[in-house]
Amino acid sequence: MESTKTRILKKLLETDGYLSGQELCEQLGVSRTAVWKYMKQLKEEGYEIEAVQNKGYCLKDVPDVLGESEIKSRLHTRWVGQTLYYYDEIDSTNTQIKRLAEEDAPHGTLAVADYQSRGKGRRGRAWDSPHGSAIYMSILFRPEIRPDRASMLTLVIGLSVTQAIRSNLGLQAQIKWPNDVVLNGKKLVGILTEMSAQMNYIEYLVTGIGINANLREFPEELEDKATSLQKEIGHKVNRSALIAECMEKIEENYEIFVKTQDLSGLMAAYQEALVNQDQQVRVLEPGHEYTGVARGINAMGELLVEKEDGTITEVYAGEVSVRGLYGYV
Repeated sequence: MESTKTRILKKLLETDGYLSGQELCEQLGVSRTAVWKYMKQLKEEGYEIEAVQNKGYCLKDVPDVLGESEIKSRLHTRWVGQTLYYYDEIDSTNTQIKRLAEEDAPHGTLAVADYQSRGKGRRGRAWDSPHGSAIYMSILFRPEIRPDRASMLTLVIGLSVTQAIRSNLGLQAQIKWPNDVVLNGKKLVGILTEMSAQMNYIEYLVTGIGINANLREFPEELEDKATSLQKEIGHKVNRSALIAECMEKIEENYEIFVKTQDLSGLMAAYQEALVNQDQQVRVLEPGHEYTGVARGINAMGELLVEKEDGTITEVYAGEVSVRGLYGYV
């Protein structure tokens, strides 16, 4: 159940112009005093709300604030993010979602943090950025799919976040197989999926998403490999709006994925966004490497690499690393 503050904020965001206090009272079933109290709270949080007698309230400017009301006011999903936990600071959203999963949190539960102190990426690498600059979020899935299909979810999420950045901000984000989201050859988003499973069934999957949103600078060793939305677009982005867009794309693509339990329904969209498509790549296997041309993915999410002799090799994400010939992509 949405809070009254969330419902008021949603009405303000949806209204072009003034919204009368009387209208709000009638639609939400609250008193004039309650409306005034919540408007005051929103102003204190940084929302620029103009109040004019006999006209009502008008939302003039929205700050880049994260919070349960702000995110929920923008969500238009049926199940992803409908159970939402927001934290100003936490060790790791993935770790927190795993805790919630053990307490029977429902499918689609979303944890969002403004800052995480022990974030991690692939192979356990530490990940850190200042307060108020990144998007840290993790989603709980309880899919009825076989454990050997679980790795495909990471590709589904990578595609969804890419599509959300494109539709929300108009930036031509792309996917570096299997699931890094890149822009102009630099990494923008990292995705990490973890699984709790028995021999033949999945208890739950947790997918963590880290988006470089409003970072202005990177450590020297990452300067040529990473970028942020703010650096690319030239101004701060509204993180809550992007989170909501991500949730909508994830819900849509997840439902396509679970119908077939493979990527057959998403292959065309994925390949259109694939930065490696028809590009020369270097495949780094344990103790061996070779070059070839990436020819897209198959329905299992494996990268198809055409070798120099014309044969096609299927590359599985868990075993190898793929790089461009001259750099990260």
